Amino acid sequence: MTKANAVHRGAMAHHAGAAAEHRIAQDYERRGFSLARRRWRGRAGEIDLILRDGDGLIFVEVKQSGSFARAAQRITQRQMHRIYASAEEFLGGEPRGALTDVRFDVALVNDYGETQIIENAFGHS
Repeated sequence: MTKANAVHRGAMAHHAGAAAEHRIAQDYERRGFSLARRRWRGRAGEIDLILRDGDGLIFVEVKQSGSFARAAQRITQRQMHRIYASAEEFLGGEPRGALTDVRFDVALVNDYGETQIIENAFGHS
């Protein structure tokens, strides 16, 4: 693969990821959640979406791939730990801090634009 092709593929992946995040944010907003932050970056890394659920928060990792199964396979233990660490940092700025009710969701988007949201996907609440 040439450098130009690699740059083009990277740009296409970036735009596909941004479109997937936008679609998922709209889905949560339609269901009554408010978007607190998009692509929030802390010292440990980035959280794709952070939504408010009353006094609680939902941290969402968005994965886009050809199929739901392939998207789900892209979530690693290391990534989960990074998301936990980033969430902990974000909670430091919340009024209730670490006592804030939280949930970690995974939102999958396939090549057809279909979505699947797995609530409390990391089994951590």
